[in-house]
Amino acid sequence: MTLTSRRTVLTALAAASVSGPLLAGATATPAHAADEPDRYASNTDLYTKLAGKEGTDFARRYKRHEYTDHSYDQRHAYNRTTVMALHGGGIETGTSELCLAVAGYHPATLVPLQDGFSRHDYWMFEGLLSAGNGELHVTARNCDDHVAVSMAASSLNVLSLHGCTADQAGTANPQAVVVGGLNGTFKNLLTAEFDRARIAWRDGDEVPDLAGVHARNPCNRTMLGKGAQLEITRELRGAMFTVNTRAGRAGSTTEAFDRFVGACRAAIAKLETGSEQTIL
Repeated sequence: MTLTSRRTVLTALAAASVSGPLLAGATATPAHAADEPDRYASNTDLYTKLAGKEGTDFARRYKRHEYTDHSYDQRHAYNRTTVMALHGGGIETGTSELCLAVAGYHPATLVPLQDGFSRHDYWMFEGLLSAGNGELHVTARNCDDHVAVSMAASSLNVLSLHGCTADQAGTANPQAVVVGGLNGTFKNLLTAEFDRARIAWRDGDEVPDLAGVHARNPCNRTMLGKGAQLEITRELRGAMFTVNTRAGRAGSTTEAFDRFVGACRAAIAKLETGSEQTIL
């Protein structure tokens, strides 16, 4: 989804010029700079060094839907797509709520959405600190959480949601998303839906630090060896909530949130009808 004291004032100025509700200015956790080293080498390293802190400093939430087939001659539904937020909670704010909604659940109540689209598996790592959640950032290619990796490996598709700033994205419109990953078909479907939803976007191929093309990135550790990653600017994420706090976001989503979620869910639905989406 660069550093507050070291990051440019231009980002704050850009945010201030955007209409609509924004993140709470200087109190918002800044996006993790692409060249900023992580404190933890991997999720395992973090879990080891923060043993006993799960539920207070960080959390992991996920849902794997149950699929059962005891028939001899019939085929039953199976999960095709998993939605992920590797840096949720206070790390890249708004990505947890987006992850739940794109997977098909209301972010506050977890009630299934009634929008005509399928529900999907999801996995999230969330920072729960009152401040300094950026220290919990683990670069995507270093994610080795066993559940996250196994969910990606058993899915045909992964859509991974991240946060960045307009400065990092290099977009003229500060409210934008960088569309990356190795699945070109998925990227094309996402950008087409973003166009319909009037959401500004940039191709990840033009932004190497946000491209999401590393083979070990969970979005590409799928059965097909490719997926999609969305780097959503802080300015766009800020416009998605009227109460931009950990407690307030899930219950205060805006029309911008709905448009973004709808675009992602429509793209996934179209992707899942493709010729590659069959398990023999």
